[in-house]
Amino acid sequence: MKIRAITALFFVIVMVASMLLGSYIFAGFFILLSAYCVNEFYRIIGDDTGKPNRLLGALLGTLGFGLFAGYRLVAFDVRYLLLLIPLVTLAFILPLYQQHEKPFGSIAYTLLGTVYVVLPFIAFFSLGFVTDAYDHRLPLGFMLILWGNDTGAYLTGKFFGKRRLFERISPNKTWEGFVGGVLLALVTSLVLTHYFAVLAGWQWVGMALVVSLFGTFGDLVESMLKRSQQVKDSGAVLPGHGGLLDRFDGLLFAAPAVLVFLELVY
Repeated sequence: MKIRAITALFFVIVMVASMLLGSYIFAGFFILLSAYCVNEFYRIIGDDTGKPNRLLGALLGTLGFGLFAGYRLVAFDVRYLLLLIPLVTLAFILPLYQQHEKPFGSIAYTLLGTVYVVLPFIAFFSLGFVTDAYDHRLPLGFMLILWGNDTGAYLTGKFFGKRRLFERISPNKTWEGFVGGVLLALVTSLVLTHYFAVLAGWQWVGMALVVSLFGTFGDLVESMLKRSQQVKDSGAVLPGHGGLLDRFDGLLFAAPAVLVFLELVY
């Protein structure tokens, strides 16, 4: 328990610092983070139905994220994003020269890594630029709400949980935990209203509801992935917590949903 708490504290400090230290640190940190997470995904998903090209997938994701970050930070020509097309094409060509029993399974898994992991991290990165110039308050507020939702769900589920939310996929999750997560996320959003005036109160509340709903689905989908591959954790890089993908499963669905929400209401 002590190791778990120390790891969580260190993780939170690093995450918050990456957002507070400016746009370039923010971009670099999350590019590396997404690359590590997509590698964890490839480690889990590879099996007899297909073995993803981990190097090509990591290169595609890192270059795509890097080009998008460059577009936001220095406003270079958006046509540079066309450089991704040859890499996507290469994902189809390379299996011609490899001995894969199911080559299209490998192709699908390689490209799925960028869609499932990297694009959501790009969406999260984009939250920092909803106001055009980089503003750490939106991505930081998003993470605080997500952590509030996770903490509320864990504590409420642990002490009051009785009714299973989705027993087939995640037997430990309960409806009581889900409600507790939503409530703490809402409380967090109301606190943010007073300290982060970048959004109106109702917009923070709306973000909290979106994060709670889609964050829960993100958690369930990653649980479905691990259960289907008979894996307990995505990795072991965080003592007491598993892998990085385990810590960002809620973000994978919540960040794109929140980005759409803010683009509609901001």
